[in-house]
Amino acid sequence: MNVHQFLLILLARKKIILSTLLVTVALALGWSLIQSKTYKATASVLLNYKGVDPLTGLTMPGQLLPGYMATQIDIISSKNVALRVVDALHLASSPAVIQQFNEANEGRGSVRDWLADLLLKKLEIVPSRESSVVEISFKGADPAFSAAVANAFADEYEKITVQLKTQPAKKASSYFNEQTKQLRDNLEAAQARLSKYQQEKGIVSLDNNRVDVELQRLNELSAQLVQAQAAAMEGNSRQAAAGSALSSPDVANNALIQQMRANLATAEGKFADTSQRYGKNHPQYMAAKAELDKVRGELNAALGTVSRSVGANAQVMRQRESELREAVAQQKAKVLELNRARDELGVLLKDLDSAQRAFDAASQRFSQTRIEAQSEQSDISLLNPAVPPTQPSGPRVLLNTLVGILAGTVLGVGLALLLELLNRPVRSPSDVKDMLGIPVLGTIEWKPARARAGGIRSLMTPRRLLRLN
Repeated sequence: MNVHQFLLILLARKKIILSTLLVTVALALGWSLIQSKTYKATASVLLNYKGVDPLTGLTMPGQLLPGYMATQIDIISSKNVALRVVDALHLASSPAVIQQFNEANEGRGSVRDWLADLLLKKLEIVPSRESSVVEISFKGADPAFSAAVANAFADEYEKITVQLKTQPAKKASSYFNEQTKQLRDNLEAAQARLSKYQQEKGIVSLDNNRVDVELQRLNELSAQLVQAQAAAMEGNSRQAAAGSALSSPDVANNALIQQMRANLATAEGKFADTSQRYGKNHPQYMAAKAELDKVRGELNAALGTVSRSVGANAQVMRQRESELREAVAQQKAKVLELNRARDELGVLLKDLDSAQRAFDAASQRFSQTRIEAQSEQSDISLLNPAVPPTQPSGPRVLLNTLVGILAGTVLGVGLALLLELLNRPVRSPSDVKDMLGIPVLGTIEWKPARARAGGIRSLMTPRRLLRLN
């Protein structure tokens, strides 16, 4: 079918098309006139929420967060908000509403849920594309009621956003309160363990300086012990040598012993000379021998004194070595005890510091969440409250009429095409070719003759025009 054939069909079926168009327009106009008037009230709210990006931690406007605006629209159109509107306007307590509910549902279900569903059906939410403003509209037969419902939705939306924000904060505050109590107990227990350990060990303060001092003292005692050991070994050697008067250095270096040895040599020489000159019973012989025995006794006594002195000195050296060895052992044990006490005290201090930091962090979070839970500040602001409209928003007679014209035209053309398919006549040479599949040799066009002045017969005389292809 080409355009020429389509136009021929429209021209041939124009009565059907016009009839369908008129009927459709009449129905649309009649339906618009019998419909009750509806009034649309609109309230505008401003969303001033600022969120925190979980990746960067930066504060960013809520409208830039993914899905933020869609989430707000879902909250406004939620069943929870609608139920709060029903309760705020006391709609469920109206006897007329209860009667309508019983007639509609035969008493099944809840009046509040039924009213909430009806309100949501007439609710319209339109977000702005380039701003954070959301329009909340409600359509109803009563202008004042429509404005009241729109304002109620805006008000309850603001309240529920506060509740949705504070409810998690209240739960978090309760959780951090319990954690703070437990962490306070842990902190007190750590402090008690540290105090008890300090009291048991008698530690007032333990730092590295004290350990260094004790370690230096240990090094000094170790050096003194080495010196005492060397002195004790020397004393033992001198004591052993003191038993032999000839090889003992103490005897050799003693001036008194040397003097006594000289006296002994003189007495021995004198006795030898006297023994050669006199007999044993001679008084001079006896005097010389007595003097020799006296000098020899004094020498032996002096040698014994020197030997005892060397032994006593060696004993003192050994005693000094023993005392220093014991002092070194005690100092070493003291240093080891200080190191162990420092390590244990360091562990207790770390436990105390860890408990303190955990308690401080939990206390800070508890204070923050408690403030957030007590905050009644909303991120939603009522920009323009709804007012009762003075002009109805529906039915739209002009729009419905235009829609009726469009629909009537489409239906009329469709009906004409349907009738054409059911009973297709020949309207052009191309129809013959399409229907019979044979070429057209020629056409005879018939047109009525033009009217001539003074005669009606000429109008009935046809004019034939033969056209060969």
